[in-house]
Amino acid sequence: MLLPAAEFSATQAVAAGTDFAELKVGEHGVFWNEFRPADGACRIWHWRDHQARCLTPDGFSVRSRVYEYGGGSFCLAGDGLVFINEKDQQVYSQDLDGSPPCPLTHADDCRYGDVQWHAGQVLAVEEHHAEQVEHRLVGLTADHREVLAEGAGFYAAPTLSHDGRRLAWIEWDRPAQPWTVTRLMSREREPSGEWGAAHCIAAQDESLQQPRFDEQGRLYCLSDRDGFWQPWGEVDGHWQRLPAASADHAAAPWQLGASTWLALGPASYLASWFEDGFGQLGLRRANGEVERYASGYTRLRSLALDDGQLYAVAASPISPPAVIAIDRSSHEVRVLAGGAEVLPARDISLPQPISYASGEGTAHGFFYPAMKGTSGSSPLVVFIHGGPTSACYPVLDPRIQYWTQRGFAVADLNYRGSTGYGRAYREALHLRWGECDVEDACAAVRHLADRGLIDPGQAFIRGGSAGGYTTLCALAFQDVFRGGASLYGVSDPEALGRATHKFEGDYLDWLIGDPQRDAERYRQRTPLLHAGRIKVPVIFFQGELDAVVVPEQTRSMLEALKANGIEAEGHFYADERHGLRQAANLAHALEEEWKFYCRLLGR
Repeated sequence: MLLPAAEFSATQAVAAGTDFAELKVGEHGVFWNEFRPADGACRIWHWRDHQARCLTPDGFSVRSRVYEYGGGSFCLAGDGLVFINEKDQQVYSQDLDGSPPCPLTHADDCRYGDVQWHAGQVLAVEEHHAEQVEHRLVGLTADHREVLAEGAGFYAAPTLSHDGRRLAWIEWDRPAQPWTVTRLMSREREPSGEWGAAHCIAAQDESLQQPRFDEQGRLYCLSDRDGFWQPWGEVDGHWQRLPAASADHAAAPWQLGASTWLALGPASYLASWFEDGFGQLGLRRANGEVERYASGYTRLRSLALDDGQLYAVAASPISPPAVIAIDRSSHEVRVLAGGAEVLPARDISLPQPISYASGEGTAHGFFYPAMKGTSGSSPLVVFIHGGPTSACYPVLDPRIQYWTQRGFAVADLNYRGSTGYGRAYREALHLRWGECDVEDACAAVRHLADRGLIDPGQAFIRGGSAGGYTTLCALAFQDVFRGGASLYGVSDPEALGRATHKFEGDYLDWLIGDPQRDAERYRQRTPLLHAGRIKVPVIFFQGELDAVVVPEQTRSMLEALKANGIEAEGHFYADERHGLRQAANLAHALEEEWKFYCRLLGR
């Protein structure tokens, strides 16, 4: 049922936040992982014969926590599937007949992710927690574990050719991140059946992701060697770039198991890519022709296909994420799950792309006008995404609509350092975190005010995780915002570097510098050390189980502001990790943030 805008509450905004991931297609139908905020669990759904049913029994949630951000949490396996159970991080097998899942692993000190299945064996990234955290690629059966690759710092995307003769994967070492420098590796089976020596296919100061084999055993991969994540592959005996749009064909690989492109044959592929921040979907043939699909959607991911259909998780400015099937001949789109309207179309604020001068460059984002009030006098909420090597997308976000229904305009920013605009734009944040992103946030307010779209005296800034850091820096070092909200945000980057997990262990060195050699730079960009410069109110939200930004950081910042006589408010959630997931907590945070800003505006 559609809800009038006036009744669109925080609870309803959160309830509309159902999301989908890891779409798979096999002989038994279509499968996907579905997250529902109502209970914070992830469950596998199976669609066949025009009906969908949930396969995940109560007590299970399908989610990997490898590298803390997980991904690749299930795969199809013959007449069943294999998945990672969130609670114990072990691998389970499950038949499609409704029988209970059975554990395949019993390694309490290990996590698993990025699972693939071939000929009775599960390929996986294994994360072993001992004195040091170690990663390797393994092959698993019910009674055997085979190490497929080890020695590198990190692994991702184990992929077998259709005949099982070639194995490919991505690896990288500290201090690199998967979006800076990685290697594409491969092994081949010997006549004896044993794996031969590993050899490097590509590694030229590039980020590689999503390796794929076609049916003839040729290997392909996305590489940003030429400035964008584009398909490369073995063509005519040479490793070369395939014809492609000058655009990113993937986002930063924060999570395992992404599927934004599929190799179909010599120089032909199905892919999604970004044009001015908007997602496109097309099948590019070897002759360079592109057949486009699903033009009504602006973000498309988790691609899969069979002989007659293309499948994707897709969203648009007027519809939330949905699992869609597209007829390859007629281009007709069917919605298999999700995509339900949450507001009448007339009440939805649509994203307007913005590009504006900031510092020494140009920044990008999307502007959502307020649905109430007078143009030019609207207060503004600037959204800063996390990462910071991440992105925002021009799709229906119920949280944004929550604000626009209440008379706030929203600027959702892809500040310099965000993905979707090429490697150079992504690297603009190198050693400049806390500067470029802050410049872009402040410049967005000036840009929108100059166009008469908002009241610059009523601008607020908010962000989660890395976005919380940008928020706190903007409040400490600039005089632009009336107040702000930090959701599990970084207030002490040096302390974060000491306490964070292996995956991000060197990330701050790239973003700011070496903590010892560049100690002064850290001091200059640590909001906690400059809490006295914050003169406006701040509200904080924090999970007590957060292993990325530990709760002590937030408490220290909150206490420092209160000690300086600044209005500050903190909300801590006992059973949340990094990023709020439970519906009640999400709704509470959204409503408390709105009330906080209303008080500051005297409403």
